[in-house]
Amino acid sequence: MSLYGLYMAGRWVIRVVMLFYVPQRRSPNAARAWLLLIFVEPYAGLVIYSVFGRAYLPRQRRERQKEAARFMRETPAVRVQSPPLDERMSREPAARLARALGEFPAVGGNRIELLPDYDGVVERLVREVDEARETVHLLYYIVEPDETGWKVGEAVVRAARRGVTCRVLMDGLASKPGLRHMAPRLREAGAEVIALLPPGTWRTRRDLRNHRKIAVVDGRVGYAGSQNLVNAYGYKGRKLTYEELVLRIEGPAVAQLQAVFLTDLFLETGRSIDGPLFPELAPAGEAALQLLPSGPTYRAENNQRVFVQLLYEARERVVLTSPYFVPDAAFVEAMQAAAQRGVAVHLVTPKQADQLLVRLAQESFYAGLLEAGVRIHLYRPRFLHAKHMSVDGEVAVVGSSNLDLRSFELNEEVMVICYDRAVTAGLTAIEERTLEDSDEVTLAAWQARSPVRAIAQQMARLVDSLL
Repeated sequence: MSLYGLYMAGRWVIRVVMLFYVPQRRSPNAARAWLLLIFVEPYAGLVIYSVFGRAYLPRQRRERQKEAARFMRETPAVRVQSPPLDERMSREPAARLARALGEFPAVGGNRIELLPDYDGVVERLVREVDEARETVHLLYYIVEPDETGWKVGEAVVRAARRGVTCRVLMDGLASKPGLRHMAPRLREAGAEVIALLPPGTWRTRRDLRNHRKIAVVDGRVGYAGSQNLVNAYGYKGRKLTYEELVLRIEGPAVAQLQAVFLTDLFLETGRSIDGPLFPELAPAGEAALQLLPSGPTYRAENNQRVFVQLLYEARERVVLTSPYFVPDAAFVEAMQAAAQRGVAVHLVTPKQADQLLVRLAQESFYAGLLEAGVRIHLYRPRFLHAKHMSVDGEVAVVGSSNLDLRSFELNEEVMVICYDRAVTAGLTAIEERTLEDSDEVTLAAWQARSPVRAIAQQMARLVDSLL
């Protein structure tokens, strides 16, 4: 057989073999996208699939996750529970599901502050680090060596030099500039800096990332949300100003944030940490909350399942806010079902786009949502990077997870679920201001969009699982 014949035969062998292999333990959306790529260009598709096709995690890392789960089940400070939630509101099913998936129970006695001011969050965190006496734990997806990154970095340097134990975890890919330019100075001052999932290690996919944003000071005060340690404007040269939302937490639930931090440290290093990591935390308020960590080391897509559960529990109103919206079929169906049974379902996303292909794929969902009665709002003033959800004035969910397949399946994420009417009222007020500054997409206007745009959206939809 000629070389050309061998080449053509190889193309068909790849197609046939991958037709049976790719769909195994994979969603129909993901299988469709990969098979489309492989059938169009078998050799290139096979190479790309070998690198990005599976969430490869070595056995050692999976075993460490099991050990970490045991640690969370057995640590008294983490297992403190609140009274049954159904004594205050009917969200016990969602709370039970979140506990079964992420290990953390709902815990009462917390004080929650909603912090939407970007620069204010940075200043508040710097003051907190400057006041630290024992430990400073920072875990961020992006730590950039710009004004914001260095402002927090210098606070860590000051804390380390006065004897505070400082540990800084940065994503090994997104924070490469921070690791290159900031880590040496932090380490020189005595702080420990660790790259999470650095490229080239663990035999993992390059796009498996730790997307969490967490800070814990002295084990008593915690921060979680969507904001990275980077300037609000001009990241990577983009002419975008980011708008975020962060929670500041005091009370027993801070132990859960500490546990997530220590778990990520253990997963990366295999090293357990001794010391006063879980101080006794007296009640600081009345809010009940639980953390929901998620990622490829878990058996299920924790965040997606709890979001869907909350959508099916909703009775009156749901507001979903995310910069990226490329979900799976189950999530879309839950939104449509809620709207069709009379729940007011709002999706808020920025009018500006920072990734064209992702935006096109996102827009491919709009027609089906609008037809079901979901209201879609495009936020004008800034790039709305916040990720949150409110349900019926009773539940507020804030954290790092986008509403897309990447956050559901590939990224390490963490969401804070607050079962508290006062906290949810505060989030609702933020949402109302956001809705006022948004343009609503109507079904009539959407159906009148250009045919070229509609075709581009459907083409992008074909590869939604690869974005």
